[in-house]
Amino acid sequence: MPPESRPDSKLKPALALPPGFNLVTLREVGDAFAHAKQHAAELGAGTLVYVGRFDLAEFAVVLEPDEPLRTARRAFYAGLAALAEALAAHAPPEKAIRFAWPGSIEIDGGLVGGAQLGWPDTPEDEPPPWLVFGGMIRTVSMAEGDPGLRPLSAALEDEGFDDAGSGRLVESFARHLMVQIDGWQEYGFKAVARDYLARLPPEKGVNRNIDDNGDLLVRRISKADIERRTLLPLLRAAPSWFDPEAGGPR
Repeated sequence: MPPESRPDSKLKPALALPPGFNLVTLREVGDAFAHAKQHAAELGAGTLVYVGRFDLAEFAVVLEPDEPLRTARRAFYAGLAALAEALAAHAPPEKAIRFAWPGSIEIDGGLVGGAQLGWPDTPEDEPPPWLVFGGMIRTVSMAEGDPGLRPLSAALEDEGFDDAGSGRLVESFARHLMVQIDGWQEYGFKAVARDYLARLPPEKGVNRNIDDNGDLLVRRISKADIERRTLLPLLRAAPSWFDPEAGGPR
């Protein structure tokens, strides 16, 4: 593997992850999502790849679902719900943590990061060997000038988050991901959908649901038709929240 992606066991501090997780730490110039996808088959379920960056919480986790790929992609929502709960645990009171569908995360209207999902070439009706959920949250803004001049972007430090360094946030994410997975297994996906949908921007007269294949279904009280927002093409495309030139959230 290239030097910039090589796991570095000497990087400190090590994360305190729940039982069942295996930590792989990359150097600052590594790419957690790419590394996890490339090595998912050998790393196995529960492997969490973490990049020890000062300005970003960047990580990816390997999952091995036991249901067909078509429905297993809904793990994307479980990961997002877990990440939002991890943010909420460190947020100042009444901070609005919202999703811009499907995978962008905003704090008081400012983009702070997002998530993406990867999988191998697998028939839709068969369980995939693995899925990789990747997340990235801006903890410290490296841009110059007053944060008020950048109303469409946000960073945890500027938003007054308490002790929300990258390591602490990823540790919290791992714990909340276990809660989401347990809820999914015990109560069905409706438990995950509830937590995700609750963080979409409220809209009067609108009911939302998530279809079995992950599509967002929107029903307006004044209309009989259901609007379907298709998830798969957006998961296959580069995430809208990510700036490839900056290597982080826009």
